[in-house]
Amino acid sequence: MNITIRRETKADYSDVFELIKKAFEGEEYSDQTEHLLVERLRGSEAFIPELSLVAEWENEIVGHILFTRILIKSEKEEWESLALAPVTVLPNYQGKGIGGQLIKAGHKAARDAGFTSVILVGHAGYYPRFGYRPCMDFDISLPFDIPPENCMAIELEPGALKDVHGVVEYPSEFYN
Repeated sequence: MNITIRRETKADYSDVFELIKKAFEGEEYSDQTEHLLVERLRGSEAFIPELSLVAEWENEIVGHILFTRILIKSEKEEWESLALAPVTVLPNYQGKGIGGQLIKAGHKAARDAGFTSVILVGHAGYYPRFGYRPCMDFDISLPFDIPPENCMAIELEPGALKDVHGVVEYPSEFYN
């Protein structure tokens, strides 16, 4: 498949809304509101337009990925990072490598924008192939109860999380 990955535009918002809604329908580990989360995040200070990407095939948007600003806070310090949430591919296009292409393109865009790490909640069998490791390897925890194998982080620059430790602080839009 000849997939084009590009920055999302405002003209894409309604297509991306429907794509995310359709992709998460019936997902076992989802509350099926990811499309609403993306809308809230777009209106927040955490939103970084160049880190909202779409995958197109034959002029149809078949995938989307979003990285937003988060903080990792200890008692005395804080560090900026990114949250990857969500990565979405239309059901008919899943298993064709589109999600992986979006993740790799997103990592490159994040590095180009000066970010050095990403945190996510996701499938433990999928994300390690892109370099994600358990957050506990970095002494980073999440502010909610989730199996530790599903909390992962990646250093986009070697050693970026070496001296980072604490709890992830997500924007309030994640909780609405």
